[in-house]
Amino acid sequence: ERLVESGGGLVQPGGSLRLSCVAFGFPSTMRRYDMSWYRQAPGKEWGLVATIGSSSDNIAYADSVKGRFTISRDNSMNAMFLQMNSLELADTAVYFCYAQLVTWPRPAYWGQGTQVTVSS
Repeated sequence: ERLVESGGGLVQPGGSLRLSCVAFGFPSTMRRYDMSWYRQAPGKEWGLVATIGSSSDNIAYADSVKGRFTISRDNSMNAMFLQMNSLELADTAVYFCYAQLVTWPRPAYWGQGTQVTVSS
């Protein structure tokens, strides 16, 4: 099973990026997985950015990104997305995709990460 992120890059403050996460080789349809985006900035702890339930329900955001980021998913494509607008310097981090099966024992999976750099 693999989660592959893409869409990161270098952007100026106020710009936008759209991250994608595609799942490969999972034994169950992605409809059975809750998914999230996390990020880790240099020298800082991991932080939850946004989460979305298996049926695109239970959406939640970190306070720091509310109103600027939008999480979505397309289970038919085994994909999850993060639209990031009005990017700030503090959004610079490696962004990771996370998926967890909704049923016990709830195995979890991580992507390899994609770098987002916000710089003028």
